[in-house]
Amino acid sequence: MNEIFKALNDATRREILELLKEKDLSAGEIADAFNISKPSISHHLDILKRADLITSEKNGQFIIYSINTTIMEDVLQWILTFKK
Repeated sequence: MNEIFKALNDATRREILELLKEKDLSAGEIADAFNISKPSISHHLDILKRADLITSEKNGQFIIYSINTTIMEDVLQWILTFKK
């Protein structure tokens, strides 16, 4: 769970999740939405993958990223346990 909160603690990573909420994207498509270097985007994608918030699938020469809704649902359920 700590990896998830570490990943969600960064605004860029949250923005990446917002993009992936709309549709699956390649790293290049994700990078095009930001004004930062591609290696920085790769670093953010790696952190999101390690937290299991996104998944990746090779499609030809591209890697397509998608949001892992199962983990997001698990986090939401855990947070809701604190609601009285």
